[in-house]
Amino acid sequence: MYEADSLQFRQKLLNIAGGLGKGDVEDLKFLCKDLIPFGKLEVMTSAREVFEFLISNDVVNQEDTFVIAELLYRIHQICLLPQIGYNKEMVQGNLHLKGQVSEFRQMLYELSEDFTEDGLTSAVFLLKDHLPKRQSRMSGIELLTALEKKDLLSENNLTLLEDVCKKVSPDLQKKIITYKLKRVSLSVQESKETVPSSVRRSPLGGASLPTAIQEGSTQCTTKSSDSYGSLRQHTGHVHSLGSNPGVKAEDSVGHSEQSFSLGEQDDESKIATKKYKMDGLRKGYCLLFNNENFEGPLGQRKGSQIDAKELERVFKWLGFEVETYDNQTSTEIHQHLQKWQSSEDWKDSDCLVCCILSHGKSGEIYGTDAQLIPIRTIMSYFTAKQCPLLARKPKLFFIQACQGEKTQKAVFLDVDTDDHLGSDAQSAGLPSPQPSIPEEADFLLGMATVDGYLSYRHTREGTWYIQALCTKLKQLVPRGEDILSILTEVNKDVSYRADPQGEKKQMPQPAFTLRKKLIFPVPKDPPPSQQP
Repeated sequence: MYEADSLQFRQKLLNIAGGLGKGDVEDLKFLCKDLIPFGKLEVMTSAREVFEFLISNDVVNQEDTFVIAELLYRIHQICLLPQIGYNKEMVQGNLHLKGQVSEFRQMLYELSEDFTEDGLTSAVFLLKDHLPKRQSRMSGIELLTALEKKDLLSENNLTLLEDVCKKVSPDLQKKIITYKLKRVSLSVQESKETVPSSVRRSPLGGASLPTAIQEGSTQCTTKSSDSYGSLRQHTGHVHSLGSNPGVKAEDSVGHSEQSFSLGEQDDESKIATKKYKMDGLRKGYCLLFNNENFEGPLGQRKGSQIDAKELERVFKWLGFEVETYDNQTSTEIHQHLQKWQSSEDWKDSDCLVCCILSHGKSGEIYGTDAQLIPIRTIMSYFTAKQCPLLARKPKLFFIQACQGEKTQKAVFLDVDTDDHLGSDAQSAGLPSPQPSIPEEADFLLGMATVDGYLSYRHTREGTWYIQALCTKLKQLVPRGEDILSILTEVNKDVSYRADPQGEKKQMPQPAFTLRKKLIFPVPKDPPPSQQP
């Protein structure tokens, strides 16, 4: 039955591909630049190849074809939507929740459509020195693509394009101005929503943010430009990221780049435009603690090995040496951390990654001996003072563990799949006092859930959070996205998930004191899922 369904699904996409002309395919490829690496797009010549890539990377599957529907809608091929069960109104109604094409890409596509023949010829003439020498006639999409390839056009670099449009057509310039004003408006709105009058300064130099999501409100916005959240109850004073809230909002700031430039006058006051060094011979180590079997009343974490194996594959692909520790007691975890704290290997390493898969409660995780370890303590082993060889280097912690026993309520229901969900919660007990993160820079903490709530683990497929993290790293690292943008996409992915009855939801909570952008170098090999 599954094979028949798969065949029918692919036949529908093949029919759609057959209904698209050469110009439609170029439009499709242009809109997919947020979804497919540019190098791969360049060699694609058909819609079928585009669809095949989206399927192989699980952007499109039999259960979810919305990305295809969105692309058809944006290239004005409304007549093909019924092939996959959509119509114009259905697509429009879901764009704000499920849309994958960025505002920036939409704006560029509209510009390409609005170029008159004379205006395009004039633009090509003005930009002649920046365009391929042998190409005298270009479409609007080809022109914009050429500028992007030469790094003369990007979401944060519209100066050249705006200047040309001003000379060629004031109407085109207005589109760019409207887009820029919209971005500014979102930024202002973000600031108003996340930095109320109760904000107080953090010892890190940042501002504190409020809890943005309470129980019963788990609907998440879909763009990475949406408001940043905050974190206190998990681990204390850190900067937070994403449109997800929660744990209590204090001592965090929406824009980390601003927080450090406000009070420092040395060279690091300009770090907002800098990146962490990540091109050394040794990327660093990924320390992976996978606790599956516990003493006492804590249940077995079935499916955790799936997460552990995927994390190992992804971080090895990113160039890290992975050290895995299975089923460690609290004492053993401390011993391993102490060993790595004094390791000379950090001298030539660019970065530390530490992943912990376990049960937990507010601000703490369990060893297999059912003893709690504060997350603050785990991170404190690697502060600049305690581990000087990692000073000024990024330290990333990803924690897959419950942070309480409450269940987040769902907004949308889905009752079509089998229920194999477990939770990473404590068995019982009152919340413990909230620890705080060491007041040091260059940390990033990715929590699977906000404080007080459960996180979910599929016994055959792994946890929602870790699987989303690995998927987004594989998808977005090749596109040059920084870690904060990637984690925002992880937030978005997990926020859409629910149990079969639609009653259980989850909202991850990243937090950070990073002072620069962290961008993983693009590996030479394809992502693990694409390897034979």
